Amino acid sequence: MHKKTWLSWSSGKDSAWALHVLRQSDEYEVTGLFTTINTAFERVAMHAVRVELLRQQAQAVGLPLHLIEIPYPCSNEQYAAAMTAFVGRAQDDGVQCMAFGDLYLQDVRRYREERMLGTGIELVFPLWGKPTRPLLQEMLDSGLRACLTCVDPRVLPAEFAGRELTAELLARMPDSIDPCGENGEFHTFVFDGPMFAQPLDIEMGEVVTRDGFVFADCWLRASQTWVAVD
Repeated sequence: MHKKTWLSWSSGKDSAWALHVLRQSDEYEVTGLFTTINTAFERVAMHAVRVELLRQQAQAVGLPLHLIEIPYPCSNEQYAAAMTAFVGRAQDDGVQCMAFGDLYLQDVRRYREERMLGTGIELVFPLWGKPTRPLLQEMLDSGLRACLTCVDPRVLPAEFAGRELTAELLARMPDSIDPCGENGEFHTFVFDGPMFAQPLDIEMGEVVTRDGFVFADCWLRASQTWVAVD
């Protein structure tokens, strides 16, 4: 029997690819997505993607979306309280597993595991330990498309913000950059791929600097319409 699983959905390529991998598994059934959003800006934390775009992604992959709202700024205590409340909701809903698209950062994985101790919910890391360069190439070869919505200008030039992540763009990045941006060098927004029923027709907009990071705005073209997902 498939285990009922909710997937951490950042709006970026790694969580999207984790969904793709899990959907090919005989052990897990992804029945929902969950995302932490900043209530002050109505955007995904760090990725800075608008909540309405997040909802369109969820429709495109055919899954319900659960939002975890946090304030800005957000203390560690506030974040922990929000996550504890959310885990309680998941338990009440019969969730057996929570999945994450983490690749190799041990401290991040350890933090997640410590937070979930005693909950009875199994943590799943379908991409864990995969070499990031061939992993990204596999994503791109599959038809996954994503744009850079956040760049850390200390390690990557600000001009990369708003660009589509391609093999050509990766070749222009410094050698010190992880191909998947696992160290926070950049964050992405996925708008097409094998996990989508149809692509999102997006436009890139204003680029701004805030809190030491460079953010590129994006939105859905007004001409695109959707059929509601039950």
